[in-house]
Amino acid sequence: MTSGKRKGLIGLAMVGAVLSACGSTGRPGASAHAPQPVPPVYVSVPIPGVQPRVVRPAPYALIDQIARIQRGFAGKAGVAIRAVDDGWTVESGGRQYLPQQSVSKLWVAMTVLDLRDQGRLRLDDPVTVTAADLTLFHQPIAYLAVKPGGFQTTVGDLLTRALTHSDNTANDKLLWLCGGPTAVRAMIEAKRLGPIRFGPGERLLQARTAGVVWDQSWAGTNGFEIARSRLTREARDAALNAYVADPPDGAQPLAIADALARLARGELLSETSTSVLLSTMGQSVTGRARLRAAVPGGWQIAHKTGTGQDLAGRNAGFNDVGLLTAPDGRRYALAVMIGDTTRPIRERQQLIQQVAAAVAGYVGGGAAPAMEQQVGG
Repeated sequence: MTSGKRKGLIGLAMVGAVLSACGSTGRPGASAHAPQPVPPVYVSVPIPGVQPRVVRPAPYALIDQIARIQRGFAGKAGVAIRAVDDGWTVESGGRQYLPQQSVSKLWVAMTVLDLRDQGRLRLDDPVTVTAADLTLFHQPIAYLAVKPGGFQTTVGDLLTRALTHSDNTANDKLLWLCGGPTAVRAMIEAKRLGPIRFGPGERLLQARTAGVVWDQSWAGTNGFEIARSRLTREARDAALNAYVADPPDGAQPLAIADALARLARGELLSETSTSVLLSTMGQSVTGRARLRAAVPGGWQIAHKTGTGQDLAGRNAGFNDVGLLTAPDGRRYALAVMIGDTTRPIRERQQLIQQVAAAVAGYVGGGAAPAMEQQVGG
């Protein structure tokens, strides 16, 4: 055998041995060497810091206009505007506690939807409303609740009734369904909504404001009005004065505008719950002569009104708060609140309209519609 052939056979034998070892299923012998680990390679990649949201300065012309509107009103009033996307704030009298009245239904709705986000409640959960649930004042659901067996409905339906028609009984049913005033106050604190109070519930709040002690036998009847009418004027004045001086449902307009802006940015609820709340507020039929009356065509509005009791021409609580969306998509949270005044309803409505018109004028979304001679909501 030649030297070349011998080398070729040796080479084939070595290749065969290597291939045989690769195909072996046995464990390597004691003399086998484990592969050495490859040392990790670290690459330094700079991570950009969190960029703060750009906050543009508040427009001076709007600051001056809102101040003139608020200071020119004969009564205790506050106005706050928060630009959701641009970040600026304009307020005049917006840091005082003013009665919310039905504006507080927002916080009940937010508590309900927060429970939904936690998986503790569903909008299609069944609810029965009976005559025992009735409250007072505006409660369109009452004629359904007094029927035999009550009214079979859902959490979502009650939410719609409370926000779009400001139904007191629908709201009160939701309030106690989610844990009562304590639960709503806990939500306000947990979300860090700031100087926003929540009262004891519709029955006790209105009774205290009038100067009487609530009797549940009045629910669904005119018992409350009769008891209130029997009080002396001095007693009524004293009760109303106490309410205005330190409203248990009081809130600062600036805090409400900030809460609405945070809601719009998706900071308070899930995306779905945020959409549910704002779309339902957009269907509101109350307050047609307030913010909505001054919103130009092409704009969108989602809002909640609130109206307190009158005493001999004096009113404690005449409000409208909401989110205005311009045609270009920019959003503005507004809170216009009147805590105490003797001015007629028309002038109260005009104050609220003037604020909305000022915002629309600043944005340049077109002239506000003529101020309608309309009363309601």
